[in-house]
Amino acid sequence: MGAGEYADGVNAPGPRHAALRGTESGCLAIADISGYTSYLAGSELDHAQDVLEDLTETVVKALSPPMKLSQLEGDAVFVYVPGSRVDASMLLDTLDAAYFAFRRRQDAIDRATQCDCNACVLIPRLDLKFVAHHGAYGRQHVAGREDLSGSDVILVHRLLKNRIVEVTGHAGYAFYTDAVVAAMGVDPELLRMRRHAEEVEGIGSVDGWVQDLHERWSEERERRRVKVSRDDAIDVMSYVVNAPRSVTWRYLTDPGLRGSWQPGIRTIDQSTADGRRGLGTQNHCVHGRGASLEEILDWRPFDYFTIQNEVKMPLLAPMRATFELEDADGGTRVTEYTAHGPGFGQRLITRVVGRMVAGERARGHEALRAAVEADQDAPPDTAGD
Repeated sequence: MGAGEYADGVNAPGPRHAALRGTESGCLAIADISGYTSYLAGSELDHAQDVLEDLTETVVKALSPPMKLSQLEGDAVFVYVPGSRVDASMLLDTLDAAYFAFRRRQDAIDRATQCDCNACVLIPRLDLKFVAHHGAYGRQHVAGREDLSGSDVILVHRLLKNRIVEVTGHAGYAFYTDAVVAAMGVDPELLRMRRHAEEVEGIGSVDGWVQDLHERWSEERERRRVKVSRDDAIDVMSYVVNAPRSVTWRYLTDPGLRGSWQPGIRTIDQSTADGRRGLGTQNHCVHGRGASLEEILDWRPFDYFTIQNEVKMPLLAPMRATFELEDADGGTRVTEYTAHGPGFGQRLITRVVGRMVAGERARGHEALRAAVEADQDAPPDTAGD
């Protein structure tokens, strides 16, 4: 079933939040390549198809995982995440990362080609938009494949045809409905989103918030990188986790999950300006022997993040650590680079402390592997609203 069928060929059945027998709830999202139709119409078909397939594959890889791929629909990618709650940072970071990957690949293709055909010349005119919603859906099996169905599925597809570009001027954007914003539990104004409403035939007014992804992309390119290199590190530890990068990233950064694998952690109180983990977020970690204060200095989902860790220990200055994630043998290689404070004394103290906690860290890595593998095998949270 294609995007056009949902948008034009089906009437939405009943209220979109009706509780139907056998339904699940979750986040439903669509990534759609803007300008697809006009691009094909004005380009040589063989070159245009190659470019679009390349860009679509880039988007799919960036979205799934952590989201689950439902189906490819021509110029659109339909994904979902089961669950009555939505991890705000994971959803926002995933859509950002998919948009950044699309723009990087688009630029790379444009720079690499020396062909002057329309399909290559018009590559920069393509853009990417997202619609995200939270609601109910059912599963139906047709001709050996599984499709999602229900009024919320229809709604998210119909929202692809909207007035956002005309009203806001944003060609690359993410539209988050009020339902998914509520499930995330964030303040969209603090995230610099813009209020917007769409009138959907057969359903009525759908309110939500628009994120300007051109602005996010500009910030991404201009943001200063803070990364501990191998040459700067006094301690380097590397290990492999049997899970995709996005899943491993979540276990490393989500305060609610760190307690499941990190030794000695009793509680983690997180402070964010807008409810989203990222640059500037502070974590107050209470351990069995004391407390520490972490601050995120750099945040590049799902490649690496850098923290400054201030441990309440005499003479020990705050340390920096970069956690780098790379694909490895179907899983993720995590490499931790730790740097000491300025001066020879700090270098010596950091080495001593590092040796003291080396065994604890190794146990933590093993516990992380076990927790992630157990999560991969566990059934999803499909509780209703």
